[in-house]
Order: sequence, then structure tokens, then C-alpha cells
Amino acid sequence: MSGILRGTLKFRLPMAPRSHALNQRTKISSKPPKHQVSAAENIFVMAVFGLTILGPSGWILANVKNYQKRD
Repeated sequence: MSGILRGTLKFRLPMAPRSHALNQRTKISSKPPKHQVSAAENIFVMAVFGLTILGPSGWILANVKNYQKRD
């Protein structure tokens, strides 16, 4: 088995140079947005995110006394 592995490692192709990865650039768009987001949509999304993140932790903190009981 080790002879097979040595043979495959011997005939391995050399790795290609990675200089092309350094030349990639991020394309920056300077166009105006296609769809303007209203203030109401922004507030709604922020409220949903806040409720999703803070809701479970608030529930746990509000019910710590119940979780501390040993039944």
C-alpha cells in the first residue's frame, strides 16, 4: 500500500501559481439603488431583528426564578 502512495506522490503535477488570485478586485457600483427602502420598511426590519435576537434572552431573564427551581 505504501508503494502505491509513493508512486502517486512522485507523479503529482506541480501547483499552478496563485498570482491570479491577487489581481482580483471588488467591483464598486456607483449607481443609485433600484428600489428605495422606506423608513417604515427599515423600522419593521430592525424591529423583527431585535425581537428575534433579544426576545429569547429576555424570556429567559424574565423567567430565571422558574429555571432555578429544582423539581
